[in-house]
Amino acid sequence: MGQAVRRFMLLDFEVDMILRYLAMEPEHNSIYTKEWEVGGETLSNKFPDLNDLPPELSLEVLSHLNATDLCLASCVWQELAADEILWQSLCRNQWGYVSIYEEKKKFSYRKLYMDLDEGTLTFNSDAHKGMDYFISRGLLLDRPDEIASFFHHTHCLHPRQMRIYLDSRRDVLEKLVELQDYGNLFLPQALRRFFQTIQAPNDRGNYLQTLLEKFSRQFCQCNPHLTLTPDVVYILCFSLILLSVDLTSPHVKNKMSKREFIRNVRNALQRFDDELYGHLYDDIYLDGHIAPNTED
Repeated sequence: MGQAVRRFMLLDFEVDMILRYLAMEPEHNSIYTKEWEVGGETLSNKFPDLNDLPPELSLEVLSHLNATDLCLASCVWQELAADEILWQSLCRNQWGYVSIYEEKKKFSYRKLYMDLDEGTLTFNSDAHKGMDYFISRGLLLDRPDEIASFFHHTHCLHPRQMRIYLDSRRDVLEKLVELQDYGNLFLPQALRRFFQTIQAPNDRGNYLQTLLEKFSRQFCQCNPHLTLTPDVVYILCFSLILLSVDLTSPHVKNKMSKREFIRNVRNALQRFDDELYGHLYDDIYLDGHIAPNTED
């Protein structure tokens, strides 16, 4: 049995294929009769029913499935596939934080997964309707810090809908920025990470200014050793955005040179740190746009 356990723990993709086969053909649920070859070695010509294995091993096998496959597996192993441990893991992997996790009352993680999935689909179509769904179902508390934590730990929300929501809820935006850690990051790298979390708008209007102001304050708080002020970081950020557009846009024929960039930043800041400005230029030149378009 020890050897069988080791094989089940290691061979993720083989386990997944067997589960798919058995879920589609319930008549084979007691034993799998074909030979199964891995790396040229035949493991066995018989695959046991998961109900015949120790529960912890059966759950380990099923933990490799996503929600759709787990529902399929429930056609064969109804009790095992409904185990709360499996659905709790799926919920927390997809939605790292929602307010209901902190509640002491009992609830079904399988039902919670369905509610969160429905709310996410709604949010990705209409941000405000989706957030109303999360709050009305008791999944999220209607507080800026709670909503910000939800955004911070969830990676399946559409960036454009997040941008629309944050533009209308600056209090949530403030809390979300406070959750970011830019310690010991070079400014262009930190700004890229910022725009990966919060999508940049397509224009240079008020919302972009607000984003850069909040980012500049947070960057300075995370890097006090740099002795930079938020105003200086703000100007550097705008300069980096303009430079990245200039260097990456096919419509700009005469690209800004390194010398021109250093001169422009020096004139804007009225301070001399040509080595820093040169490194900033090199980063954009080598690594590309500071805020690539992620509209779809």
